[in-house]
Amino acid sequence: MNIVLYELCGADVGRPFSPYAWRVRMALKHKGLDFECRPKPFTEIPAIAPHAGKTVPILVDGERTICDSWAIATYLEDAYPDRPSLFAGEGGRAAAKLIEGWVNASISSLIVRLIIKDIWDVLGPADQAYFRETREARFGMSLEEVQAGREGRLAELGTALLPLHLMLKSQPFIGGDAPLHTDYLLFGTLQWARITSPFQLVDPGSPVGQWRERCLDLFDGFGRSVTAA
Repeated sequence: MNIVLYELCGADVGRPFSPYAWRVRMALKHKGLDFECRPKPFTEIPAIAPHAGKTVPILVDGERTICDSWAIATYLEDAYPDRPSLFAGEGGRAAAKLIEGWVNASISSLIVRLIIKDIWDVLGPADQAYFRETREARFGMSLEEVQAGREGRLAELGTALLPLHLMLKSQPFIGGDAPLHTDYLLFGTLQWARITSPFQLVDPGSPVGQWRERCLDLFDGFGRSVTAA
């Protein structure tokens, strides 16, 4: 039975943009596994597999249904040990968990404030109503107010990415000479922004920008299969 990945899309089903689903997309490619993508809008996600979870990504592999990108990555690693490793050992798995926490807490939380209105722009009408209501309640202000003045706040993202900037001066990937799941964790978040927003978050000529280009080129340009906004 084929592996099925449920992921998030906006009005255009051909432009899936969930940062967490992109982590899984890249992990599946890394493992060399065939899979089918089934993009869904926000308002249809709770009905996919309510017993497993109400957010994407959701992976169905035979009789197994797994929700949560980290749980999916560890499942793939353990279920397919004969395929290329996502972590290169238990130390790499622990390091990836650290990177996941850093990306989720420090990077994604900055990026969402820079692109939140742009995300709303790519959604269908039903999702636009849901997204505006839930996100404006979360931030306590309109989407337009959250995103306003983003040019002046871009330096905060650069500061948060500085450790990676310094690392990538001496190696091509976070995983070293070749990518590991540590790379896909951050790439998924930058891919989310690349697909939904025309706002330039990283300098293409910087070490981080060049690393992102290398990630886009992986697996025969799989990351470029969805063009930038």
